[in-house]
Amino acid sequence: MKDKYLLLLLLPGILYFLIYRIVPMFGIIIAFKDYSAFRGLMDSPWVGLKYFKLIFEDSEVIRVIWNTLQISFLQIFFAFPISIILALMLNELRNQVFKRVVQSIVYLPHFLSWVVVIGITVIFLRSEGILNAFLVGTMGMKPIEFLTDPTLFKPIVILQVIWKESGWGTIIFLAALAGVDPSLYEAAAIDGANRWRQIWHITLPAIKSTIIILLILRLGNVMDSGFEQIFLMLNPFNMDAGNVLDTFVYFKGIQQANYSFATAVGLFKGIVGLCLVVAANRLAKKFGEDGLY
Repeated sequence: MKDKYLLLLLLPGILYFLIYRIVPMFGIIIAFKDYSAFRGLMDSPWVGLKYFKLIFEDSEVIRVIWNTLQISFLQIFFAFPISIILALMLNELRNQVFKRVVQSIVYLPHFLSWVVVIGITVIFLRSEGILNAFLVGTMGMKPIEFLTDPTLFKPIVILQVIWKESGWGTIIFLAALAGVDPSLYEAAAIDGANRWRQIWHITLPAIKSTIIILLILRLGNVMDSGFEQIFLMLNPFNMDAGNVLDTFVYFKGIQQANYSFATAVGLFKGIVGLCLVVAANRLAKKFGEDGLY
Protein backbone atom coordinates (compact mmCIF):
# COMPACT_ATOMS: atom_id res chain seq x y z
CA MET A 1 0.00 0.00 0.00
CA LYS A 2 1.70 3.19 -1.20
CA ASP A 3 -0.07 5.43 1.34
CA LYS A 4 0.63 3.25 4.37
CA TYR A 5 2.85 5.87 6.02
CA LEU A 6 0.21 8.57 5.54
CA LEU A 7 -2.42 6.26 7.00
CA LEU A 8 -0.08 5.59 9.90
CA LEU A 9 -0.34 9.28 10.78
CA LEU A 10 -4.04 8.72 11.41
CA LEU A 11 -3.31 6.11 14.07
CA PRO A 12 -2.90 8.52 17.05
CA GLY A 13 -6.20 10.22 16.21
CA ILE A 14 -7.99 6.89 15.76
CA LEU A 15 -6.62 5.61 19.08
CA TYR A 16 -7.67 8.83 20.81
CA PHE A 17 -11.28 8.56 19.66
CA LEU A 18 -11.35 4.82 20.31
CA ILE A 19 -9.99 5.03 23.87
CA TYR A 20 -11.55 8.28 25.05
CA ARG A 21 -14.73 8.52 22.96
CA ILE A 22 -15.94 5.08 21.84
CA VAL A 23 -15.00 2.73 24.70
CA PRO A 24 -16.34 5.02 27.49
CA MET A 25 -19.76 5.05 25.80
CA PHE A 26 -20.35 1.67 27.44
CA GLY A 27 -20.78 3.63 30.66
CA ILE A 28 -24.02 5.27 29.48
CA ILE A 29 -25.90 2.25 30.80
CA ILE A 30 -25.47 3.90 34.21
CA ALA A 31 -28.27 6.28 33.13
CA PHE A 32 -30.65 3.30 32.99
CA LYS A 33 -29.54 1.78 36.31
CA ASP A 34 -29.73 2.72 39.97
CA TYR A 35 -25.96 2.70 40.07
CA SER A 36 -24.15 1.87 43.29
CA ALA A 37 -20.38 1.95 43.55
CA PHE A 38 -20.57 -0.94 46.04
CA ARG A 39 -22.61 -3.19 43.73
CA GLY A 40 -20.68 -2.28 40.60
CA LEU A 41 -21.83 -1.47 37.10
CA MET A 42 -23.20 -4.86 36.14
CA ASP A 43 -24.93 -5.74 39.43
CA SER A 44 -26.73 -2.43 39.92
CA PRO A 45 -30.49 -2.79 39.29
CA TRP A 46 -32.10 -1.56 36.06
CA VAL A 47 -34.58 1.32 36.48
CA GLY A 48 -35.36 2.10 32.84
CA LEU A 49 -36.13 5.75 32.11
CA LYS A 50 -36.54 6.76 35.76
CA TYR A 51 -33.74 9.32 35.75
CA PHE A 52 -34.74 10.75 32.36
CA LYS A 53 -38.19 11.46 33.77
CA LEU A 54 -36.58 13.21 36.72
CA ILE A 55 -34.86 15.61 34.31
CA PHE A 56 -38.19 17.15 33.38
CA GLU A 57 -39.60 16.97 36.91
CA ASP A 58 -36.68 18.73 38.58
CA SER A 59 -37.12 22.52 38.49
CA GLU A 60 -33.38 22.97 38.97
CA VAL A 61 -32.67 21.00 35.78
CA ILE A 62 -35.08 23.18 33.81
CA ARG A 63 -33.32 26.31 35.08
CA VAL A 64 -29.91 24.84 34.26
CA ILE A 65 -31.02 23.92 30.71
CA TRP A 66 -32.35 27.45 30.25
CA ASN A 67 -29.04 28.93 31.42
CA THR A 68 -27.14 26.64 29.05
CA LEU A 69 -29.29 27.58 26.06
CA GLN A 70 -29.05 31.28 26.86
CA ILE A 71 -25.26 31.26 27.06
CA SER A 72 -24.87 29.08 23.96
CA PHE A 73 -27.17 31.14 21.76
CA LEU A 74 -25.64 34.39 23.02
CA GLN A 75 -22.25 33.00 21.98
CA ILE A 76 -23.63 32.11 18.54
CA PHE A 77 -25.32 35.49 18.15
CA PHE A 78 -22.41 37.65 19.34
CA ALA A 79 -19.15 35.66 19.36
CA PHE A 80 -19.59 33.67 16.12
CA PRO A 81 -20.05 36.72 13.81
CA ILE A 82 -17.03 38.46 15.38
CA SER A 83 -14.70 35.86 13.83
CA ILE A 84 -16.24 36.48 10.40
CA ILE A 85 -15.99 40.26 10.75
CA LEU A 86 -12.40 40.00 11.97
CA ALA A 87 -11.46 37.75 9.05
CA LEU A 88 -13.01 40.21 6.58
CA MET A 89 -11.11 43.09 8.16
CA LEU A 90 -7.80 41.21 8.09
CA ASN A 91 -8.42 40.18 4.49
CA GLU A 92 -8.71 43.84 3.51
CA LEU A 93 -5.27 44.74 4.89
CA ARG A 94 -2.72 45.27 2.14
CA ASN A 95 0.37 45.72 4.31
CA GLN A 96 1.40 42.09 4.83
CA VAL A 97 3.76 42.82 7.73
CA PHE A 98 1.09 44.73 9.63
CA LYS A 99 -1.44 42.01 8.77
CA ARG A 100 0.76 39.27 10.26
CA VAL A 101 1.38 41.32 13.41
CA VAL A 102 -2.35 41.91 13.91
CA GLN A 103 -3.08 38.22 13.27
CA SER A 104 -0.53 37.17 15.88
CA ILE A 105 -1.98 39.58 18.44
CA VAL A 106 -5.58 38.44 17.98
CA TYR A 107 -4.55 34.73 17.95
CA LEU A 108 -2.57 34.99 21.18
CA PRO A 109 -5.46 34.83 23.73
CA HIS A 110 -6.49 31.41 22.38
CA PHE A 111 -3.32 29.88 23.81
CA LEU A 112 -4.10 31.12 27.33
CA SER A 113 -5.87 28.63 29.59
CA TRP A 114 -9.23 29.53 31.05
CA VAL A 115 -7.56 29.64 34.46
CA VAL A 116 -5.39 32.53 33.24
CA VAL A 117 -8.33 34.27 31.54
CA ILE A 118 -10.48 34.05 34.67
CA GLY A 119 -7.52 35.28 36.73
CA ILE A 120 -7.20 38.34 34.47
CA THR A 121 -10.96 38.89 34.73
CA VAL A 122 -10.84 38.80 38.52
CA ILE A 123 -7.92 41.26 38.63
CA PHE A 124 -9.88 43.72 36.49
CA LEU A 125 -13.42 43.23 37.83
CA ARG A 126 -13.18 42.44 41.54
CA SER A 127 -14.37 45.03 44.07
CA GLU A 128 -10.86 46.45 44.49
CA GLY A 129 -9.89 45.69 40.88
CA ILE A 130 -8.53 47.92 38.18
CA LEU A 131 -11.88 48.80 36.61
CA ASN A 132 -13.55 49.67 39.92
CA ALA A 133 -10.50 51.70 40.95
CA PHE A 134 -10.94 53.71 37.74
CA LEU A 135 -14.70 54.12 38.24
CA VAL A 136 -14.31 55.24 41.83
CA GLY A 137 -11.12 57.29 41.56
CA THR A 138 -11.66 58.94 38.17
CA MET A 139 -15.39 58.87 37.48
CA GLY A 140 -16.54 59.31 41.09
CA MET A 141 -18.89 56.33 40.83
CA LYS A 142 -19.67 53.64 43.35
CA PRO A 143 -17.88 50.28 42.86
CA ILE A 144 -19.80 47.73 40.81
CA GLU A 145 -19.90 44.12 41.98
CA PHE A 146 -19.17 42.61 38.55
CA LEU A 147 -18.33 39.13 39.81
CA THR A 148 -21.26 38.68 42.19
CA ASP A 149 -24.06 40.38 40.25
CA PRO A 150 -26.13 37.60 38.58
CA THR A 151 -27.31 39.95 35.82
CA LEU A 152 -23.70 40.56 34.72
CA PHE A 153 -22.62 36.91 34.67
CA LYS A 154 -23.68 36.09 31.11
CA PRO A 155 -22.35 39.32 29.50
CA ILE A 156 -18.96 38.78 31.17
CA VAL A 157 -18.83 35.15 29.98
CA ILE A 158 -19.66 36.17 26.39
CA LEU A 159 -17.03 38.93 26.41
CA GLN A 160 -14.45 36.41 27.66
CA VAL A 161 -15.28 34.04 24.79
CA ILE A 162 -15.08 36.87 22.25
CA TRP A 163 -11.70 38.03 23.54
CA LYS A 164 -10.21 34.54 23.81
CA GLU A 165 -11.54 32.68 20.78
CA SER A 166 -12.54 35.18 18.08
CA GLY A 167 -9.01 35.59 16.76
CA TRP A 168 -8.49 31.85 16.51
CA GLY A 169 -11.82 31.42 14.74
CA THR A 170 -10.66 33.67 11.92
CA ILE A 171 -8.10 31.08 10.74
CA ILE A 172 -10.68 28.94 8.91
CA PHE A 173 -12.36 31.94 7.31
CA LEU A 174 -9.03 33.41 6.18
CA ALA A 175 -8.13 30.03 4.68
CA ALA A 176 -11.42 30.06 2.75
CA LEU A 177 -10.78 33.64 1.60
CA ALA A 178 -7.33 32.68 0.35
CA GLY A 179 -9.00 30.54 -2.32
CA VAL A 180 -10.96 33.43 -3.86
CA ASP A 181 -9.81 34.25 -7.39
CA PRO A 182 -8.27 37.78 -7.37
CA SER A 183 -9.55 38.33 -10.93
CA LEU A 184 -13.07 38.50 -9.51
CA TYR A 185 -12.13 41.59 -7.50
CA GLU A 186 -10.39 43.10 -10.54
CA ALA A 187 -13.46 42.55 -12.71
CA ALA A 188 -15.72 44.01 -10.03
CA ALA A 189 -13.47 47.07 -9.69
CA ILE A 190 -13.59 47.61 -13.46
CA ASP A 191 -17.38 47.46 -13.29
CA GLY A 192 -17.30 50.23 -10.68
CA ALA A 193 -17.93 48.17 -7.51
CA ASN A 194 -16.43 49.72 -4.38
CA ARG A 195 -14.87 47.68 -1.55
CA TRP A 196 -18.19 47.26 0.29
CA ARG A 197 -19.89 45.85 -2.80
CA GLN A 198 -16.93 43.55 -3.47
CA ILE A 199 -17.18 42.21 0.07
CA TRP A 200 -20.95 41.72 -0.22
CA HIS A 201 -21.01 40.12 -3.69
CA ILE A 202 -17.66 38.27 -3.79
CA THR A 203 -16.09 37.77 -0.35
CA LEU A 204 -19.15 36.75 1.65
CA PRO A 205 -20.50 34.30 -0.99
CA ALA A 206 -17.03 32.73 -1.12
CA ILE A 207 -17.14 31.81 2.58
CA LYS A 208 -20.89 31.17 2.85
CA SER A 209 -20.53 27.38 2.80
CA THR A 210 -17.78 27.55 5.43
CA ILE A 211 -19.98 29.72 7.64
CA ILE A 212 -22.87 27.27 7.34
CA ILE A 213 -20.73 24.22 8.14
CA LEU A 214 -19.20 25.87 11.22
CA LEU A 215 -22.62 27.07 12.33
CA ILE A 216 -23.99 23.51 12.07
CA LEU A 217 -21.07 22.22 14.14
CA ARG A 218 -21.64 24.99 16.69
CA LEU A 219 -25.31 24.04 16.99
CA GLY A 220 -24.18 20.52 17.85
CA ASN A 221 -22.49 21.96 20.94
CA VAL A 222 -25.39 24.18 21.93
CA MET A 223 -25.85 22.20 25.15
CA ASP A 224 -22.16 22.51 25.93
CA SER A 225 -21.29 25.94 27.33
CA GLY A 226 -17.75 25.11 28.42
CA PHE A 227 -17.23 23.54 31.83
CA GLU A 228 -13.91 25.08 32.84
CA GLN A 229 -14.85 28.69 32.12
CA ILE A 230 -18.25 28.52 33.81
CA PHE A 231 -17.00 26.52 36.78
CA LEU A 232 -14.23 29.03 37.52
CA MET A 233 -16.66 31.96 37.25
CA LEU A 234 -19.30 30.49 39.56
CA ASN A 235 -19.75 31.64 43.14
CA PRO A 236 -22.66 31.43 45.62
CA PHE A 237 -24.02 34.79 44.42
CA ASN A 238 -24.30 34.00 40.69
CA MET A 239 -25.00 30.27 40.91
CA ASP A 240 -28.65 30.60 39.84
CA ALA A 241 -27.72 32.58 36.75
CA GLY A 242 -24.55 30.71 35.81
CA ASN A 243 -25.04 27.03 36.62
CA VAL A 244 -25.15 25.13 33.29
CA LEU A 245 -25.52 21.47 32.36
CA ASP A 246 -21.78 20.75 32.48
CA THR A 247 -21.34 22.16 35.98
CA PHE A 248 -24.65 20.67 37.10
CA VAL A 249 -23.48 17.20 36.05
CA TYR A 250 -20.26 17.77 37.98
CA PHE A 251 -22.05 18.87 41.15
CA LYS A 252 -24.56 16.00 40.94
CA GLY A 253 -22.25 13.27 39.74
CA ILE A 254 -18.98 14.02 41.56
CA GLN A 255 -19.89 16.04 44.63
CA GLN A 256 -23.20 14.36 45.45
CA ALA A 257 -22.31 10.93 43.97
CA ASN A 258 -25.62 10.79 42.06
CA TYR A 259 -23.99 9.08 39.10
CA SER A 260 -27.12 7.75 37.41
CA PHE A 261 -28.91 11.09 37.31
CA ALA A 262 -25.77 12.93 36.16
CA THR A 263 -25.22 10.37 33.37
CA ALA A 264 -28.84 10.71 32.26
CA VAL A 265 -28.45 14.50 32.03
CA GLY A 266 -25.20 14.10 30.08
CA LEU A 267 -26.79 11.62 27.67
CA PHE A 268 -29.80 13.91 27.23
CA LYS A 269 -27.40 16.74 26.35
CA GLY A 270 -25.68 14.61 23.70
CA ILE A 271 -28.96 13.50 22.12
CA VAL A 272 -30.19 17.09 21.85
CA GLY A 273 -26.92 18.14 20.23
CA LEU A 274 -27.15 15.29 17.70
CA CYS A 275 -30.74 16.21 16.81
CA LEU A 276 -29.78 19.86 16.29
CA VAL A 277 -26.90 18.91 13.97
CA VAL A 278 -29.14 16.64 11.87
CA ALA A 279 -31.92 19.26 11.70
CA ALA A 280 -29.53 22.09 10.80
CA ASN A 281 -27.83 19.97 8.15
CA ARG A 282 -31.15 19.06 6.52
CA LEU A 283 -32.22 22.70 6.60
CA ALA A 284 -28.96 23.75 4.92
CA LYS A 285 -29.45 21.17 2.15
CA LYS A 286 -33.05 22.29 1.69
CA PHE A 287 -31.76 25.77 0.84
CA GLY A 288 -29.27 24.39 -1.65
CA GLU A 289 -26.10 24.29 0.47
CA ASP A 290 -23.73 21.35 0.76
CA GLY A 291 -24.19 20.90 4.51
CA LEU A 292 -21.96 18.90 6.78
CA TYR A 293 -22.58 15.47 5.20
